[in-house]
Amino acid sequence: MTTQTRIPAAEVSGVSGAVVKAAARRMVGKVPDSLGVLWHHKGVMKDSMGIGRKVEGWHELDRPLSTFAAMAAAATIGCSFCLDFNYFRSRGHDIDEAKLREVPRWHESAAFTPLERRVMEYAEAASQTPPAVTDELSDALLDDLGPAALVELAARVAFMNMSARMNIALGIRSEHFADACGMPPLAVRASGASPSVGAAA
Repeated sequence: MTTQTRIPAAEVSGVSGAVVKAAARRMVGKVPDSLGVLWHHKGVMKDSMGIGRKVEGWHELDRPLSTFAAMAAAATIGCSFCLDFNYFRSRGHDIDEAKLREVPRWHESAAFTPLERRVMEYAEAASQTPPAVTDELSDALLDDLGPAALVELAARVAFMNMSARMNIALGIRSEHFADACGMPPLAVRASGASPSVGAAA
């Protein structure tokens, strides 16, 4: 990791540690350094990962839109780990990689459709403190997506906020999963391009 986490990583050990490390290697090709931070509280680690698996099982919102929303929320909050992880995990899911690369600078980019832009606007607005989703934006997306997909969008953004804010508070930053597998670097948001809480570092 580029800087130390705020809590020193514990040794991931024992039978349960071996299982968790094997699962991590299957998912990202290595054992993330951040795993040792969460290992201090195995209940938090297990439950947050369990929620994440359940979120991945939702399918009312199509995968490209859900990925754009998650990454836009992560960029708004400033979670470089979340941006890198979601970019890396998008491989093999028929999502336009050129668009994924542009998510951090979606305001300036011409790559996205009007619907994709509304979804990212919603993700960004819901990630403000306090949330800034308007009736007009919600109504437009209700027409675009239907009620079930809009509920899912709100829930996915909320889960990303939980994960991203926890990572930032603990000092967990990008571990460069995407770089390690040869994916092009994510675009960088222009300074002052949006009213985001923080830039993705």
